[in-house]
Amino acid sequence: MSIQDITVSNNIRKKIINAVRDDSAIIIEENGDVIISVAAYQEFAERIKRSPLEEILGEDTLDFSAEYLVFS
Repeated sequence: MSIQDITVSNNIRKKIINAVRDDSAIIIEENGDVIISVAAYQEFAERIKRSPLEEILGEDTLDFSAEYLVFS
């Protein structure tokens, strides 16, 4: 399992949670970490015809070859 760990501010984490409203793509841990399944996110983005993570973070930040993105 490959993971990309990205440190973000609390405000960015909240934006990510609001932008990715697909329970199959997002998991919110008790400690506040946000975990995104890359495959499920890509399906979600295709369905809504937008790329919310890229809009929030920029395209250069994300590594879609990873299985999961963890925002802490």
